[in-house]
Amino acid sequence: MRKDRWRLRTGILLMFVMVILMPAATLIIWVFTERWSWPDLWPQTFSLRAVREITGRKGQLISLLGSSIFISVVVAFLSVGIGVMTARALVFYEFRGKRFFHFVSMLPFLVPATVFAMGIQVSFIKVGLNNSVMGVVIAHLIYSLPYAVRLLLEGTRAVGQTLEEQARVLGASSGKAFLKISFPLLVPVMLTGFSMAYVVSFSQYFLTLLIGGGKIKTFAIVMVPYLQSGNRNIASVYGGLFLGVTLIVFGVTERLAGKYSKKAGGEYYG
Repeated sequence: MRKDRWRLRTGILLMFVMVILMPAATLIIWVFTERWSWPDLWPQTFSLRAVREITGRKGQLISLLGSSIFISVVVAFLSVGIGVMTARALVFYEFRGKRFFHFVSMLPFLVPATVFAMGIQVSFIKVGLNNSVMGVVIAHLIYSLPYAVRLLLEGTRAVGQTLEEQARVLGASSGKAFLKISFPLLVPVMLTGFSMAYVVSFSQYFLTLLIGGGKIKTFAIVMVPYLQSGNRNIASVYGGLFLGVTLIVFGVTERLAGKYSKKAGGEYYG
């Protein structure tokens, strides 16, 4: 019976791994492929043309990476900062309209990106935020914030307020109690929220295109047109770089989260 369960679990795990790895492997193959037509299961012609073309534009690539990472990092930091305050307000305080504000904080989950972008563009044009980096950052922030808030709500509930209250009884101010007690315990979930908000921002195409007006260049803005035009070679190179940057961010944040979790004893996240 146990062997059957182990085989079933192993089979399901392998199926999920294949579902994730096969598209990634196809992307990498396309980086070095010049021609791969149906019904052949293997490319007919390999070439480094796409790689040479991208590496030949190092200045543009570095500028593109810099702007994309800058926007996404700013959005992620703001998402975590606002998320911490929102989570603490919703978990520790009672106030009129609390359920409404909790619903509003999750509303971008329910609104399709296309509808959201078209609606917010009109407002941004009126206040002069359209076609600007600040406008793109704010739009990304609105759409990324629910991911951070959701994670930080659970983390804040897990940590609780008991240790902070004990510190305040012993004479610590509210700010010092938070920084010395709750903040270190929240760091792992804050890092996870940071990485989620970063990835959501980094992958936005339509929202960036509409709010940025084509003037704000990001990785997604450059990559998607190549996909739409059928130029899979160039698109795959950009996609590979996109995947690499994302994995690096996830790897760094998860490693830091693991270290902080061990320092805190790990009991709040077990």
